[in-house]
Amino acid sequence: MAGPCSTGAPAAGWKSHIVRQLRRRDRMQKALFLELVPAYNRLLEKAELLARFSEKLQPEPNDVTPSTHQGPWEEESWSNSDQVPSPATRREKWQEEKEGLRLVCGEMAYQVVEKSAALGALESELEERRRRLAALEAQVAQLREKRAQQVSLVDARRARNVAQQAAYEALRSQARLQEAALRSLQEEARNLLERLVQRKARAAAERNLRNERRERAKQTLVSQELKKAAKQTVSISESPETLGNEIREKAEMTLTVPAEPVFLESEAGEKWKRPFRSASATSLMLSRCVDVVKGLLDFKKRRGHSIGGVSEQQYQSIPVCVAARLPTWAQDVLDAHLSEVNAVCFAPNSSLLATGGADRLIHLWNVVGGRLEANQTLEGAGGSITSVNFDPSGSQVLAATYSQAAQLWKVGEAWSKETLSGHTDKVTAAKFKLTRHQAVTGSRDRTVKEWDLGRAYCSRTINVYSYCNDVVCGDHVIISGHNDQKIRFWDSRGPHCTQVIPVQGRVTSLSLSHDQLHLLSCSRDNTLKVIDLRVSNIRQVFSADGFKCGSDWTKAVFSPDRSYAVAGSWDGALYIWNVDTGKLESILQGPHCAAVNAVAWCYSGSHMVSVDQARKVVLWH
Repeated sequence: MAGPCSTGAPAAGWKSHIVRQLRRRDRMQKALFLELVPAYNRLLEKAELLARFSEKLQPEPNDVTPSTHQGPWEEESWSNSDQVPSPATRREKWQEEKEGLRLVCGEMAYQVVEKSAALGALESELEERRRRLAALEAQVAQLREKRAQQVSLVDARRARNVAQQAAYEALRSQARLQEAALRSLQEEARNLLERLVQRKARAAAERNLRNERRERAKQTLVSQELKKAAKQTVSISESPETLGNEIREKAEMTLTVPAEPVFLESEAGEKWKRPFRSASATSLMLSRCVDVVKGLLDFKKRRGHSIGGVSEQQYQSIPVCVAARLPTWAQDVLDAHLSEVNAVCFAPNSSLLATGGADRLIHLWNVVGGRLEANQTLEGAGGSITSVNFDPSGSQVLAATYSQAAQLWKVGEAWSKETLSGHTDKVTAAKFKLTRHQAVTGSRDRTVKEWDLGRAYCSRTINVYSYCNDVVCGDHVIISGHNDQKIRFWDSRGPHCTQVIPVQGRVTSLSLSHDQLHLLSCSRDNTLKVIDLRVSNIRQVFSADGFKCGSDWTKAVFSPDRSYAVAGSWDGALYIWNVDTGKLESILQGPHCAAVNAVAWCYSGSHMVSVDQARKVVLWH
């Protein structure tokens, strides 16, 4: 920034310019007057000279001859001319000249008056300009003072900015160090988790091996017991009950202490002996074999529930709606969240509703008497909620967030129970599988992950070539919709993609019918497509004038009985198509004034809920 010397130079320049202009004007006006004043003075002198000549030329009353009063001018005139003019002629001539000079003097006097008036006006203008110049100089002084204050303020702020920048750089370096420490801790935690899982797997394998050895030893003892029981000699007269009790006692003894073969003597004497396999011994042997087989089966079942095995317990089936009711009017309208609402889902009991929004909150609502009543708020989400899903039992809520993770809540607990971290970008979808303690997530990092919720552990990662916008799960299949206009099918028991169905437009949502035979997709080409999974072909395409998909996460769903398909448009209207006829059944308008993000139809088929980007939640009946 320049100093005071550089600021004074422009001010001195315009001031000297004004002084030069004033001096130039003074010179121009003075030059005019310098020519006028000498001329006026000469005229005055001539007028005085003519007045004296006229006085001299007037004759006196006692003059007889003019020769006595001739002056030197007359002598010259007489000498130059032979004719001598008369005094009357001279008087007339001089009177004419006098009148001419008088007229010239009058004109000169008038011009002098005009020039004097102009000079006065110019002097007043000069005075006014001097006053303005003084005012401008005072204003310039004030501006210079203000400029000096501003310069000092700028210097102070610059010094403060330098200090803040230094503090910011220090904070950045500290943040980098902390991020490096966090990454190292995360890596260490990942290693510890892997070691823990490996250790648990080894412990489970060892436990299974010990159980198998114990079971083999048990089977060996039982087989020896059966062989000994088959070789026993019994008397015909002995009762079956007594024999059964004795054999049972002997069998119990053989499990602990090896016993010698038992020979039964008859009451007649020791000479008559023969081996005999009684009916009770045979039935005992068969019953024992059945018990052994049952034990083996029970052992294999117990082994499936051990740490090393995978639990395949299925949820109880959800009752399927026989006939869904077509909604016609808005029963309740609420401003549910602080910002736009992105996701909505009904619990299997149809009376509990979950909504998730960009305010990082999940609200649970009870549907009571056609109204939405606040039940609970689930907190602790690390970012905006993009997807909400209930497990088939209705006891847990799974949400996908922008914080590169999915989070799990238990209904009745306000804070998150588990965090499924492992994605490197926004998680766009999170769904429970039909198998207990398992879930699937899709992300914009081009991966689909399967999770073991019991250990909060990623059991499988599927790499895809495009962003994943939504996923659904069947019995043994995972279906994902992607940004590259394709729907991919994955076998949960195999590593590779089993099928790819191309569609027109980016896939925004997927909805699987309850019978798992039909799939509904919504895409950015403003159409809904029904895919028959039995033949893997697009069966129907729904579109309508005015329907437009409002975002990349617009959700469309089947009705519980798969009779209707519903989706929200960018203008706030809900479009409902009949799946059987393929025709547009209804258009619901009114409460929504912004793009509808998601729609949910309760399992009983009695009501429907829609959410939009203007924070509204609408219950339709």
